[in-house]
Amino acid sequence: MAALSKIPHNCYEIGHTWDPSCVRSALDVTAGALEVSFKIYAPLYLIAAVLRRRKKDYYLKRLIPEILQSTSFLTANGGLYIVFFCILRKLLGGFYSWSAGFGAALPASYIAILLERKSRRGLLTIYMANLATEALFRMAVTRGIVKPLKHGEVLLFCLTASLYMFFFRRKDGLKGFAFSALKFIVGKEESPSHPAIDDHSHSTDQEADTLKVPTTIETVDPQPSAQTAVPRKKTLITYTRELLQLICKQGPRHRCCKHYHDNCISYCVKGFIRMFSIGYLIQCCLKVPSAFRHLFSKPSRLPSLFYNKENFQLGAFLGSFVSIYKGTSCLLRWLRNIDDELHALIAGFLAGTSMFFYKSTSISMYLFSKLVETMYFKGIEAGRFPYFPHADAILYAISTAICFQAAVMEVQNLRPSYWKFLLRLTKGRFALMNRMVLDMFGTQASRDFKGFVPKLDPRYTAVLSQILPHERNPGWDDLRPAFSSVLKVASKPDGLMVWFR
Repeated sequence: MAALSKIPHNCYEIGHTWDPSCVRSALDVTAGALEVSFKIYAPLYLIAAVLRRRKKDYYLKRLIPEILQSTSFLTANGGLYIVFFCILRKLLGGFYSWSAGFGAALPASYIAILLERKSRRGLLTIYMANLATEALFRMAVTRGIVKPLKHGEVLLFCLTASLYMFFFRRKDGLKGFAFSALKFIVGKEESPSHPAIDDHSHSTDQEADTLKVPTTIETVDPQPSAQTAVPRKKTLITYTRELLQLICKQGPRHRCCKHYHDNCISYCVKGFIRMFSIGYLIQCCLKVPSAFRHLFSKPSRLPSLFYNKENFQLGAFLGSFVSIYKGTSCLLRWLRNIDDELHALIAGFLAGTSMFFYKSTSISMYLFSKLVETMYFKGIEAGRFPYFPHADAILYAISTAICFQAAVMEVQNLRPSYWKFLLRLTKGRFALMNRMVLDMFGTQASRDFKGFVPKLDPRYTAVLSQILPHERNPGWDDLRPAFSSVLKVASKPDGLMVWFR
């Protein structure tokens, strides 16, 4: 019944405790969000344009409008929230458990996403749906509705990888970026567009016969002349290269395997080494900005950039995923004597166990969300699922509203990185809400805020009887030590996850 109860406090006592004026508070949040949004999107679009090798016309005509459009989207998302926060309070005469978070964020998020470019709405929707699903799961665990499963993120990744690899092997399965990404990770030999090995089997055998190692070696003069030294050196290099090629080609390889340049063992080992190196370099690059900050103050921390445990964990995750998938696929070809796309279901599931090296709920949830999206659009193409216009905007608004509800009523169930983003977007004002009053709804809203009570002006309060003297409005710098535990982000970074907010 706590959800149906109402508290009669005004919006100054609950929400914008730094200023009693609703208009000035909305302008404060909007101005802060505008500054932060521009700092986020300006370098993001500029770097993306450089990486995509955009032409001069893009920089002159499209770059600035796209930056401003995305900036207006994120600014509106933050500024309109406080606007509807105050409007709902005036309409309802107080606050319900749902109105301060979900109710105010729903219309604000829907209006904001309509300002964003259509090409980015789907990506933002997937990101927010991922966050909202995780928040709902944590809420259910807190209330005892569900019990967390040990290694649940690994199991979810195994199921997701199994279906992803199955669609990857089908000719009409994946398209676009998902297909290109998997083709880069597991190699073109496993893609359905790769030519079959049957056409190359005879030529491969003939080529291997021509690379036989000579049985006798000519006697070499211990003191070769200068004229013959160079040709013999080239011959030795060529001989070594041919010998390595012969070893790779003479190993066990099934006729259905498409990797006709390597045997099955070297095929798996090369896949592991390649992706391990890529994962190691990615994690090193992610740590470069923080390493430069400590370059002069703490130079002893610089070697940790290359010898960090997480660098090897990401490399082991990617390398083992590829090697397990390729090894299982080759083994199934040997056992069944056919190359079947159903093998990808088993190989993908077993390859998913590689997440034990690099556990990440964010990666599992994001890939699962993208898989659901892929299957839904396939259902639309097949005529089995209906198409809803503006579904991406509606889903984004609902997902964002769920995250805002968690940020207001139970921040402990929100992903720490997103809570930190909300603090950055609002210049710390989101942490100034009077959550001690919101505790009456039974969600432990003030659990991680160390008993913080805002300093309110008694001239503008409606209910609170014990008001602290109005000496000055509290600022984020005053409250930073009290919220140190709230600001802690998960120790393991998301790695391959890209933050598109």
